[in-house]
Amino acid sequence: MSQTLTEGARKGSVDSSSAPSSRRWWILAIIGIAQLMVVLDATIVNIALPSAQADLGFSDGNRQWIVTAYSLAFASLLLLGGRIADLFGRKPAFLIGVAGFAGASVFGGASTSFGMLVTARALQGVFGALLAPAALSLLNTTFTDAKERAKAFSVYGAIAGAGGAVGLLLGGVLTDALDWRWTLFVNLVFAVVAFAGGWVLLSNHRDAANSRLDLPGTLLVSSGLFAVVYGFSNAETHDWSSPLTWGFLTAGGILLSAFAWWQTRAEHPLLPMRVLLDRDRAASFVTVLITGAGMFGVFLFLTYYLQLNLGFSPTRTGVAFLPMMAALMIMAQVSTTVLVPRIGPKIVIPAGFAIAVAGMAWLTGIGVASDFSTAVLPQLLLIGAGLGIVMPPAMSLATSGIAAEDAGVASATVNTMQQVGGSIGTALLNTLAASAATSYLAGKDATNKLVRAQSTIESYTTAFWWSAGFFAAGAVIAFLLYRRGAQEQDPDAVRTVHM
Repeated sequence: MSQTLTEGARKGSVDSSSAPSSRRWWILAIIGIAQLMVVLDATIVNIALPSAQADLGFSDGNRQWIVTAYSLAFASLLLLGGRIADLFGRKPAFLIGVAGFAGASVFGGASTSFGMLVTARALQGVFGALLAPAALSLLNTTFTDAKERAKAFSVYGAIAGAGGAVGLLLGGVLTDALDWRWTLFVNLVFAVVAFAGGWVLLSNHRDAANSRLDLPGTLLVSSGLFAVVYGFSNAETHDWSSPLTWGFLTAGGILLSAFAWWQTRAEHPLLPMRVLLDRDRAASFVTVLITGAGMFGVFLFLTYYLQLNLGFSPTRTGVAFLPMMAALMIMAQVSTTVLVPRIGPKIVIPAGFAIAVAGMAWLTGIGVASDFSTAVLPQLLLIGAGLGIVMPPAMSLATSGIAAEDAGVASATVNTMQQVGGSIGTALLNTLAASAATSYLAGKDATNKLVRAQSTIESYTTAFWWSAGFFAAGAVIAFLLYRRGAQEQDPDAVRTVHM
């Protein structure tokens, strides 16, 4: 670990001799519930969209804004949310985030118009951007023992990886059994438990209380991330040649470059360079970005395939993802508590990516009338195992050894990478899949049902191949960037347990 990081960790530490509180595992449960609420909301509404559209009467063209409004607000404000937690305390950031997210969810569930629902989704993104980094930084400062930290991050990483599938399952059940509005109202249940637990169990610490908010940096990075996510979202619904696509992507690149330049000169930078320049941490950030991009090949297109081609109901579609979730959660424990501590991430994380590549490549064998038990289930188990090996240790290493005053913004960077990766993956895979379907239909009878069905298969398998390519690139990058050997926690970076 670099001297700069070690010195920063010492500044952020207080007395590391205090014994860990017995409440830490309860705190993990509260953090897990809050994180699940944020993660599943990225997918839980997707299954309910047709019902919401029929109820509120908005067009197909406007439908994507129900998803985009959330991702735009969430991605663009994450770094600000993380720094607010560092400056003003993680407990108030956590509690305000939970309460605000719940209020926005109730507002959305009670929507009587398209505009009201979009506003509610944007507000969910705003409060989620405050909640998510506060939750991850609380986990980072609560678990300082290496073995316990590995267990805690295996749970957290499993939730982050499987949350999308949980959202699909819960969204399907609620939409079938009750009404689309309950995909939003259900957040109130999570929020009440998380808020009550956080109020009782957490105490407030302001590790960066002597610092100040970097307003120019905040404006640059928030507007830059907004432009990037909006540009990719527009590419998904319009075209890459659209001025709104390349214009926003170009503007986003310029703004983010200006932000990086400003961070080297600001007295109190929003994202200190010491957070990014550690080699293992940088590798972990890239790993989370690539995983976020590739996972959409599983969740998005396999959901289409199961419902549109195999005729699964929304509930049955959600249940179909349960084996993948189980494999992911099991391997999350194995990778963070056994494999990475003994072998190191340089071997383990590329191996996990390789397993996911094999699963995605195998999944390209689906057909119009394939059997789920042979053409989908084994592949899902393999993909889940691979992602379980990759995601939790990457998230743990991304925040390991960080100074206490930087814990919030480092945690926000992890969430930002996952969100931006998801936006990139959604746009690229949707575009590539649509092009594959169009190419297949060229010169064929597009009115023939079998031909149209086969064109959808071509679009899905194209997306799966590209997802496999993302994971393959992740394996190479992770192998090149991570240091050799097992990672040991720097004793100078251990902090007091903040509860």
